[in-house]
Amino acid sequence: MNKQELVDAVAAKTGTSKALAAETLDALIGTIMATVTKGDAVQLIGFGAFSTGERAARVGRNPATGAEINIPAAKTVKFSAGKAFKDAVNGA
Repeated sequence: MNKQELVDAVAAKTGTSKALAAETLDALIGTIMATVTKGDAVQLIGFGAFSTGERAARVGRNPATGAEINIPAAKTVKFSAGKAFKDAVNGA
């Protein structure tokens, strides 16, 4: 499902216009991104939690030449699925 299909599904489920559903979805995504970017976690009970993580600097290899390359430390985004979401996926 792509974003437009999600907008269509939300509009159909809520009985609102596609424009309002798209605006609401954009606001939700923007708010989650802004909050996680600041370093705070976003927890949606039953769905999951978005947070940041740290990836340490490490040495990797160029697969074409075999030469060692330094990979710098980086921040990453983590998502942990909630119990209800996991249960739904597993058919419980």
